Amino acid sequence: MEWFVEEHDGTAFMVRYDKKLYEGGKMQRIEIYSTSMGKMLVLDGKIQFTEADEFIYHEMLVHVPMLLHPNPRKVLIIGGGDGGGVREALKHSPDEITMVEIDRMVVEKCREYIGIDAGALDDDRVNVIYEDGMKFVEETEERYDVLIIDGTDPNMISQPLETARFFERCHEISDVFSSQTQSPFFQKDYFRAIVKNSSHISRKFYISYMPSYPSGMWSFMLSSRIGYEADIERRIEERGIKTRHYNASIHHASFALPEWMKEMLNEG
Repeated sequence: MEWFVEEHDGTAFMVRYDKKLYEGGKMQRIEIYSTSMGKMLVLDGKIQFTEADEFIYHEMLVHVPMLLHPNPRKVLIIGGGDGGGVREALKHSPDEITMVEIDRMVVEKCREYIGIDAGALDDDRVNVIYEDGMKFVEETEERYDVLIIDGTDPNMISQPLETARFFERCHEISDVFSSQTQSPFFQKDYFRAIVKNSSHISRKFYISYMPSYPSGMWSFMLSSRIGYEADIERRIEERGIKTRHYNASIHHASFALPEWMKEMLNEG
């Protein structure tokens, strides 16, 4: 047995693994391990998910915006090459989902070695486009009911997905969009940049916990052109949504933020 160690500012998260299943990649260094938390995807040295807890992240990223929308027929997902976001979005029975992923190898290797999409990427309603997310939102003439940004940890590839122009375009082409916004505790500079660059659009931030992510606390941003109030419990029942973590109570509670995080938002 060996240990995979992800370090952050004098702290570390360790996962025991028995085998490295894959290492390679051109745009990003892709590593896939068999670990004590199930199979684990690592990009450029940062844990993207483990099978043990990925459902928490994907349910909070996807169902919060999807259930805010009264009738999400057309969905756009930026990133999310592992397919977990598509898997959750399909639970709402949309007419179509477009997934825009810049790194084809992430999709291919996740499907080959892990498969958390559970066949979602083979669904006839799903169209996968291999393209830069920023380029796509700049050039598209389509409009979407819900847009979900499932980017990686901060790197050269994901950097454009935190710019003011990117958030502006996402707001323009969708009724509702969500984005993961990293750890506000360990990645303060990145989080503050997102707060500042999104300050010109209507948005709220919410939080959840992710055992395998830095500090265990994770943040998300929700932007809506149609308001932020909905009967979430009724919509869950009407759509027959089955989850392992997310529910109506967690939806509402996730918008209750600690005082130190409110101060960071006020700075922006």
